[in-house]
Amino acid sequence: MSVKQYIDLKRQMGQHLLAVLIDPDKPLRFSSGELDGADLIFLGGSTGALSPLFIEQIRALTHRPVVLFPGNLNQLATGADALLFLSMLSARNAEVLIGQQVAAAAAVKASGIETIPMGYILIDGGRVSSVQQASHTQPIPASDTEQIVATALAGELLGHQLIYLEAGSGAAVPVALDTIRRVREAVSVPLIVGGGITSPQAMRAAWQAGADIVVIGNYLEQHPDELKLFCR
Repeated sequence: MSVKQYIDLKRQMGQHLLAVLIDPDKPLRFSSGELDGADLIFLGGSTGALSPLFIEQIRALTHRPVVLFPGNLNQLATGADALLFLSMLSARNAEVLIGQQVAAAAAVKASGIETIPMGYILIDGGRVSSVQQASHTQPIPASDTEQIVATALAGELLGHQLIYLEAGSGAAVPVALDTIRRVREAVSVPLIVGGGITSPQAMRAAWQAGADIVVIGNYLEQHPDELKLFCR
């Protein structure tokens, strides 16, 4: 079963997913078996490189699907189950909309990795995020729900198979629940939400608002022992 089929099956069964985002530039704080409490493992960050050796280390810790979530071309590596081939739809910077994708296309095709097209939307989370700094882009204001919804809908109409609403790593404020609901009403593809989610209650609220997958990264980097609290 492909990773996309796995996501779709879980969704058809009415099950929500937890993805743990691991930044290769940060110390790895999880031990064998702990990550199996999540449903997906995302690997990537805004800067730095990702090596096949690091992917092997992660795969040795978990039986869950390992998915590349690259922030740059240096985070394309072999050994993962799938690649989120993202386009930053909130940006007006051609490099992150299509430039890096063009540069990576031949290598991605040659690798044979499962590739999932994803529309990525950066929303203001109350502080300047590493994504904003690395991409040299501005997030959509959190108050501009109409623009967020229209951007998500455009992403689906362009053929993206996933839509990701991102408040940014370590966001002071997560994506608003009403925004999640409005986007969920507008698009039919699986919806991912991340940034600033720091409690199981906030995770469940995002699910109930319409997120199919909630991503937690920065908080668990700082509090790895709390992963079990997020796992059902």
